[in-house]
Amino acid sequence: MNLQDIFDEQIRLNMKINASLYTEMSDPEVRRQRFMQFELALRQESAEAIDSLNWKWWKKDEDNWDNVKVELIDMLHFWVSMCTVAGLDAKSVMDLYFKKNKLNHKRQEEGYKEGTYDKYQDGVEDNVRDVLGLAPMAEDNYDCGE
Repeated sequence: MNLQDIFDEQIRLNMKINASLYTEMSDPEVRRQRFMQFELALRQESAEAIDSLNWKWWKKDEDNWDNVKVELIDMLHFWVSMCTVAGLDAKSVMDLYFKKNKLNHKRQEEGYKEGTYDKYQDGVEDNVRDVLGLAPMAEDNYDCGE
């Protein structure tokens, strides 16, 4: 199994829950709502994972790492759903992950932790340039022979 298999299974489950999920998202408002619903569900699963650990310093309790694992998988379900709503497939996630990871290494090597790294080059943030591969269009500076 690989990330594509996880995406395929999640899409299958999402369509079982709501058969029109991926067609109704042609409406931008519905798409935004679905993304927000998945985000809220992901946050709830995160809260459940936290509640599985003894985070209350005023109370003696046991950690339940087995339940943390289950909640993390629930979070993965909603995270993958959010990716599909945002228009990311497994390949795009992998590509963007490795670009972002490379940028994070570069940031650390070039002073991010010390506060000397400049994220902007010619007014373009490094995430936009190095991860998304987008750059502003340069103004046409060519001689038209006039």
